[in-house]
Amino acid sequence: MSSHEAHEAQEPETPHLDFQGTTPYEDYVKADVLTHLQHTLSDDPGEMVFLVTTQVMELWFTVIVHEWETAAGALRSDDVPTAVAALKRSVRQLEALNASWKPLGQLTPAQFNSYRSALGEGSGFQSAMYRRMEFLLGDKSASMLVPHRGAPRVHAELEKALHEPSLYDEVLRLLARRGHAIPSAVLDRDVSRRYEPSEEVEAAWTALYSGPENDELARLGEALTDVAELVWRWRNDHLVATRRAMGAKAGTGGSAGVAWLEKRAQKNVFPELWTARSHV
Repeated sequence: MSSHEAHEAQEPETPHLDFQGTTPYEDYVKADVLTHLQHTLSDDPGEMVFLVTTQVMELWFTVIVHEWETAAGALRSDDVPTAVAALKRSVRQLEALNASWKPLGQLTPAQFNSYRSALGEGSGFQSAMYRRMEFLLGDKSASMLVPHRGAPRVHAELEKALHEPSLYDEVLRLLARRGHAIPSAVLDRDVSRRYEPSEEVEAAWTALYSGPENDELARLGEALTDVAELVWRWRNDHLVATRRAMGAKAGTGGSAGVAWLEKRAQKNVFPELWTARSHV
C-alpha cells in the first residue's frame, strides 16, 4: 500500500451528505424556521441581540414549564423521585435562562433607546409562557389573562393553568397524604388565587427539616428551594438590567418599570421553605 493510500485509509469516513429534500437535522430541529423568526424594526444593530435573546428566553420558559408540569404530575401520583429529577433538570435550565441576561445586562440608556421604540407597547409581562411559569409557582392572577383575549388558544391554555393546582399545591397535597398537618384551608383553597403563606405549612417544613436530611420529602424541599433561589435571581437580574438600561422611567406596555420589578423581586417563591429555616 502506498503512503497516499495509507493516508486515505486513515481518514474518517465522510458523513452522509445526499438527502432527498431537507436534512433529518432540519426536520427535527426546524432550524430554518427558528433562524428566520427575527424581524427587526429599527436600523440599530443591537436590536438583533435584544430580539434573539428574548426569543431564547421564551424557549427556556417553554422547557421549564414542561419540567414543572412533569413534576406536578409525578407528585399527584406520589412519585417523588420523578418529580425531584424534573426539578433538578429545571435548575440547570434556569441557570441557562438566567445567563440570557448577560448579553443585555450592560446596556446603556443610549443603546437601549436606539431601538426601544420598536417595542411599542410590547413588554415581557405580556409573555404567556412566562405567565404559565408564574402560575405553576403559585403566583396566580386572573387579570393577567386579559392581555391574551385576542389569542384564543393562548388564552385557553392560560385559563386552564389558572384553575389547575400549582406545583406547590401538589407538593402540599403530597405532604398531607404523607401525614403532615396541612390545614384544610390550604388544601381546599381556590387554586385560581395567589398562594398565601401559612403558619401550619411552615411548621410542617420545620418538622421535615428537623428530621433526617436524606428523607425523601426533605430532598424534595431542597430541590424546590434550588428552583426558588434561581427564580429570585432571575427577577433580580431582570431588575438590575432594566435599572441600568432605563433607570426609573416607565416601562414598556404601561408598566411601572423598575418599581414593578422591585415589587416582584421582593416576593419569595415557596415562602414557607424559607421561613421554616429560622425555626430549625
